[in-house]
Amino acid sequence: MPNTPTSGSSKNLFSRPSYSESVRIGDILRKETVGGLVLIVGALLALIWANTPIRESYFALRDFHFGPTLFGVDLNLSVGHWAADALLAVFFFLTGLELKKEFVIGDLHNLKTAAVPVAAAFGGVAVPALIFVAIASLSGGGELMQGWAIPTATDIAFAVAVLAVIGSSLPTALRIFLLTLAVVDDLIAIVIIAVVFTDDLKLGYLALSLIPIILFTVLARTLGKFFATRLWAAWVILLPLGVITWIFVFGSGIHATIAGVVLGFCVPVKRTDGREGVGLAEQFEHRFRPLSSGFCIPVFAFFAAGVTVIAPDSGSGGLLSDPVFWGIVLGLVLGKPIGIMGSTWVLTKFTKASLDKDAKWGDLFGVTLLAGIGFTVSLLVSELSFGLESAHYEHAKVAILAGSFVAAILGALWLVPRNRRYKQIAARESRDDNHDGIPDVYQQDDNN
Repeated sequence: MPNTPTSGSSKNLFSRPSYSESVRIGDILRKETVGGLVLIVGALLALIWANTPIRESYFALRDFHFGPTLFGVDLNLSVGHWAADALLAVFFFLTGLELKKEFVIGDLHNLKTAAVPVAAAFGGVAVPALIFVAIASLSGGGELMQGWAIPTATDIAFAVAVLAVIGSSLPTALRIFLLTLAVVDDLIAIVIIAVVFTDDLKLGYLALSLIPIILFTVLARTLGKFFATRLWAAWVILLPLGVITWIFVFGSGIHATIAGVVLGFCVPVKRTDGREGVGLAEQFEHRFRPLSSGFCIPVFAFFAAGVTVIAPDSGSGGLLSDPVFWGIVLGLVLGKPIGIMGSTWVLTKFTKASLDKDAKWGDLFGVTLLAGIGFTVSLLVSELSFGLESAHYEHAKVAILAGSFVAAILGALWLVPRNRRYKQIAARESRDDNHDGIPDVYQQDDNN
C-alpha cells in the first residue's frame, strides 16, 4: 500500500495506491467475486440437500470412504475428508503464492506499510478467540475450549466478493486493506493449524517430505521459463512432486493442507533469468485460481456446510443453548470489528500513522464488519476442533454460517450508503479529469 505523506514525519494509513496497483487489485477482486459466488452456491446446495427428506443420501455421500495405502500412509478417507485435506491443499497452495508475493513485492514487503494490516489481523484473531474462551469458560470449559480458533479466520473469497459487489466505489486502499488483512489472517490460521492441531508428529514422514519439496523448489527456480511457457509441464512434473509431498505431510500428522502452503512458498515470485516481467508465482496463480475457486473450494463448501437445521425430530434448543454456537457467532460479528478497529486505533494513537483524508473511520468500520465473514478456514478448523461425530461440530457449522451471514448483512447495510457517497464524489472528480484521461489522483501517485 503506497504511502502518501501528509507531512515530513507522518504517513497515511490508507493512502491512495498507484494506478497499476489499482488495476491489479481490481483483477483480484473480480476473480474473488466469481469464486465467492460459486462458494455460496456450493454451501446453499449442501444446506438444501441436508434439510430435505432425502438428507441421509447427502450424509452417506459425505461419509463414503475410499482410498489406497501409499508409502505406508493409509489414505482410506471419507469424501468429506478428501475435500478438506486434498482439495483445500490447492486453495492453500494459492494462499502460499499470494503470501510470498506480498512478502517479496507487495504490501508486506515494506514493514511500515505492513504494520497496520498485520496488527489489525492479530487483533482480529485475538479478540474473537478471547470472546469464545470467555463464553466457554462460563459454561464449564473442558471440551468446549477446543473451538477457540474457529471464529478467528476471515474468508478471503467470501468477504472480498461481498465488498466487490457492494463497495465498488469505496477507496481502493480500503479494499487492499481487507485483502491484505485476510491474507495475514490466513497466515495466522495456517500456523494455528500446523501447531495446535498436530497431535502425533511423525518425524520420519516429515523428513521424507523434504525430498519432493527440495526437488520442487529446484525445478521451479531453475526451469521457471519452461514451466511458464509450457502449460502441460507443471501438471506432468510438478504435480506428482506435490502429491508425494502431500502424502508425506499427511502421514507426518500435520494437516495436509500445510503442504500446499509450503509448496506455494517454493515458487519464485520474480523471474529467475533477471529480466523484467511476470514471475512464475503470478503465472501459477492465474493458471490455477480457476481450479481452486471454481471447483476445489465449492466442493469443500458443499461437503462441509451441509447440516440439518430443520429436521422434524430435532429442535433448536440444543443449538441455541450450546456455548460453541454463541462463542462463534459473537466472535465473528463482534470480535472481528472490535479487534481490528481496536488494533488500528492503538496504532494511530501511539504512532505517526494516520487515516487518509478520503478514508474515514466509518469506512474502516464497515470493512471490519465484513472481516467477520469466516467460512472456508473456519469450517476446516471446526472439523479439526471437534471431529465429524461431535454435536458441537454440527452446531459450529450452523454458527459459522449464521455469523458470516449476519456479518455480511451488517457490512452491506453500513457500506452501501457510504459507497453511494463515494460514487457521487467520483462522478464529480471525473468531470475535472485531465492528463490524457487519467484521473489526477493516479497522476499524483505515480509521481510520488
